[in-house]
Amino acid sequence: MSQKRERPSPDAADLGLRSDCGSCFGLCCVALPFAASADFATDKDAGQPCSNLQADFRCGIHAQLRQRGFSGCTVFDCFGAGQKVSQVTFSGQDWREAPRTARQMFDVFAVMRQLHELLWYLTEALTLPQARPVHDGLRRAREKTERLTGGSAQELTELDVAAHRGDVNALLLRTSKLVRAKVAGRKKDRRGADLIGANLRGANLQGANLRGAYLIAADLKGADLRVADLIGADLRDADLSGADLTGSIFLTQPQLNAARGDTATKLPQALTRPTHW
Repeated sequence: MSQKRERPSPDAADLGLRSDCGSCFGLCCVALPFAASADFATDKDAGQPCSNLQADFRCGIHAQLRQRGFSGCTVFDCFGAGQKVSQVTFSGQDWREAPRTARQMFDVFAVMRQLHELLWYLTEALTLPQARPVHDGLRRAREKTERLTGGSAQELTELDVAAHRGDVNALLLRTSKLVRAKVAGRKKDRRGADLIGANLRGANLQGANLRGAYLIAADLKGADLRVADLIGADLRDADLSGADLTGSIFLTQPQLNAARGDTATKLPQALTRPTHW
């Protein structure tokens, strides 16, 4: 069944939850490590600038990342954490100009990315009418999370982000149950399930709990994923051709970018069809 969703609140954009690489010091291209694999053409240690990072902090092969063996870069999203750390926490001073701050900046980026991801989920949860019983709690959690993102570099590195995630997750779990309760019948609970390469073509997963499920390379062609909870689900190389993800909750753009699909795939309103589909 289709779920009517309220429009995103006006302040969602004000929270800066969409990446603005032009306002960032290439933090994801430096702070994060990667290993030579199907996703990355080379190895790179954490704190080491990617060989493709230019002096202006732009990617030298941005338009050819997939063709050059860096598809992993195309599925990463910092939810706006990069520009927040660059322009707010460190007031526009980059790690090249002040190398002594580089390590701290990279550590702060890792924390900020988690906080911004939580803000994304909380903002989405507040658009869901079925979650009204917990809207007050969600609103307080979002306000607290936003305050935390404005802390100093030292405050952010000392933050117990795992504990904060746990508090927010309790609210998101409640939100998920309230929303999925509107789906008639018994819903599948595949939370954290190993569904790597599973044949789920045409499966009825409406209202299912797929939180943290491993759906790598799963065949989900034509599957009904309406109102399914997909928070943290690993959709790398999953085939979503013709699948219906209408009203699915806590699905993010990076998850879609990591999957495969086609023009027949139905997506939530807030997300866009990846260009490589």
